[in-house]
Amino acid sequence: MATMQFAPFSFAGHEWLISDSRAVFWPAQQALLVADLHLEKASWFAQSGQMLPPYDSRETLERLGAAAAMTGARRMLCLGDNFHDDDGPARMEPEAARLLGDLTRRLEVVWIVGNHDAGMTRAMAGDVVEDLMLDGIALRHEAEPGETGPEISGHYHPKLRLRVRGRMISRPCALRSENRLILPAFGALTGGMDAADPALIAALQPAKRVEAILCAAAKAAILPVWPA
Repeated sequence: MATMQFAPFSFAGHEWLISDSRAVFWPAQQALLVADLHLEKASWFAQSGQMLPPYDSRETLERLGAAAAMTGARRMLCLGDNFHDDDGPARMEPEAARLLGDLTRRLEVVWIVGNHDAGMTRAMAGDVVEDLMLDGIALRHEAEPGETGPEISGHYHPKLRLRVRGRMISRPCALRSENRLILPAFGALTGGMDAADPALIAALQPAKRVEAILCAAAKAAILPVWPA
């Protein structure tokens, strides 16, 4: 089983843990939050002749299972783009399907639909919803313009770019403003958007500041993104 580290941070009056695998744990709700799994992305590309190693779902679900085991989570809240397309569940190879089945038997799972899986079938194990309100915090796939209460979302796949010892590196991160939190993409085959991209900054408004959060050596590295 993969091992990972978790680091604490605060948001909306609650304490959270972010892992180096890009999952976030909410101790008060015993809930593991992940966004943008994009399961079966490689098999989607294969349909058009773009051949990629077909084990992205397996890798993603193994890390997800490890995060659930390490935190003792009782529920898993998936914030949309769970599959890369609506037909993804039917294409899963047996081992990936087994891993997903194990997770849905062990945990209470809520699937929030995203733009890639808007037609996600209600036959999936767990609850399939458009969004969710939990303890006064709105959980959805994409940040809602005009939202005034606390909100957690995904969709944008934020990555922080840093210059370290003369070279540029990029790391998935969460982005936090006073009332909004955008999670990094969890899936194995997900790219990313620069944390300082205007689209991301706009999604986090209204805000006085925007910070990137990532787990580094079991500590939360919190770095200013905006104002630059």
